[in-house]
Amino acid sequence: MSTTHSIAAAGFLKNREHEKWHDNTLWMVRAKRDIMSRSLPEWERLRELASEIKLYSNSHLDTLLEEFEKNATANGAIVHWAKDAEEHNEIVHKIIAEHNAHNMVKSKSMLTEECGMNEYLKERGIDVVESDLGERILQLMHLPPSHIVLPAIHIKREQISEMMEREMGTEKGNIDPTYLTHAARRSLRENFLHAEIAMTGVNFAVASTGEIVTCTNEGNADMTTSFPKVYIATMGMEKIVPNLESLGVFTRLLARSGTGQPITAYTSHYRRPTNGQEFHIIIVNNGRSDIMGNPEHVRTLNCIRCGECMNTCPVYRRSGGYSYSYFIPGPIGINLGMLRDPQKYSGNVSACTLCLSCSNVCPVKVDLGEQIYRWRQELDKLGKANREKKVMSNGLKVLMESPALFNTALKFAPIVNKMPRLLVYSSVNAWGKDRELPTFAKESFNDMWKKNKVK
Repeated sequence: MSTTHSIAAAGFLKNREHEKWHDNTLWMVRAKRDIMSRSLPEWERLRELASEIKLYSNSHLDTLLEEFEKNATANGAIVHWAKDAEEHNEIVHKIIAEHNAHNMVKSKSMLTEECGMNEYLKERGIDVVESDLGERILQLMHLPPSHIVLPAIHIKREQISEMMEREMGTEKGNIDPTYLTHAARRSLRENFLHAEIAMTGVNFAVASTGEIVTCTNEGNADMTTSFPKVYIATMGMEKIVPNLESLGVFTRLLARSGTGQPITAYTSHYRRPTNGQEFHIIIVNNGRSDIMGNPEHVRTLNCIRCGECMNTCPVYRRSGGYSYSYFIPGPIGINLGMLRDPQKYSGNVSACTLCLSCSNVCPVKVDLGEQIYRWRQELDKLGKANREKKVMSNGLKVLMESPALFNTALKFAPIVNKMPRLLVYSSVNAWGKDRELPTFAKESFNDMWKKNKVK
C-alpha cells in the first residue's frame, strides 16, 4: 500500500464529530501521562537511564541474546531463532503441527502482526483467537489495530454492541460497557479452557535470568498460558534487557507513558514451563540487524511500544491509525515503515508537523521527529518528493535569498485581504481547505522598525 497519508486521512476527516472524539480521547491519555510523570521527581533520570540501557543492549545483542538463550534453555525453555517473518511463521506452524493442534489462543503481539502470522495460520487450517479485548473486537470486525496499545480506540461502543449482537447474541442496542465486557469474557472463557496452543508477545526478555515478561491490564496473558500444554512466546530481538535491575527502570516507565498508570495491572514473569507444559521462545530478527547498522535511525530499536508518541501526535490524533500505510501508525510507525521499505511507505512521511512532541515524551528518548525530518531529506533521492512542494520550496528559496524581492512581496501581500474569496480559497490553496488564512498586516515589521527606531 503506497497511498499518501493526506489522501487516506481525508476519509477519516469526513466525520468531524468522530475526529474530535478521537482527538480528545487520545489527548486525555496524554494528559494522564503528564500527571504520572510529574509525580516522579526522578522521571527525566529514568528516561535517560532507559535510553542508555537500550543503547547498550542493542549494541551488545550478540552477547546478551546468547546469555538469554543459555539461561532460558537451562530453565527448560526451547529457544528458536527466526531470521525473518517467513521463518517465524514456519516455526510456529511446525510446533503446532507436531502436536496435531488446530487452535491457538494468543495475547496481543505486534510482532505477529508484523509477520502476518494470523493469516498464515488461517490458510493452514489453524484457528487463532485473540484474547486481548480490543484485539478480539477488531478480529470479529475483520479490522486491523489502529493503535499499538489501544488497538480499538477508534471504535465506539455502539459499533461494538452491533458486532457483539451479531457474533455473540447479546441484547440489541445494549451499549453498557460492563455488560459488553462480561459478554466478551464469557465468550473468551471457552476459548481459554479449550485452547491447544498458547501464544503471547514479549515486552521484555531478561538476559541474566532467561525469563520473559509480559505486561497486560486484563490478565489475558496469564489466562492464555494457564491451560494449554504448549506455550509459545515470540519476541523481536531488541526486547532484551541485561538484568532485573534494568527491567525495573522500564516497568516504571512503560505504563506511565502508555496509559497513565503507575504500572500495568499484570506484569507476568515466565521463566520455566509449568505442570509439564512445553515452553517455546522464538527470537526474531526480521530486519532489526539492518537497523543496527544504520546510525541515523538506530534509536528506533529503543522503542518499548508504549504508544505515547501516537497519543501526543496532533496528526495521528486527527487522522486515525488507518490513514497510515504501515501496520504501525504514528511517529514510530513512520520511521519503522521507512526502515522496512522507503519506496512503499514514503507516503507516511508527510504525516508530521515536526512539532517534536513525540521526541519530548518518548520514555526511552527515541528521536522520532528528528528522524522523520531526516527521512524527508531523502525523499528527492528516492524519487518520492512532492512536485508541488518542490516548486514551492524553490520559489521560496529565491524569495528568501533576495531581500529586495522579499520586501516587495511583503509590501503587496495585504492585497490578498481584499481579493474575492473564491479566488483566494481556490484548489491551489491547500492551507485554506480547512482553515482561514491570517490577515496580512498593512505594515511590515521591517517598515515599522525603520520608521520608529531611535537614531
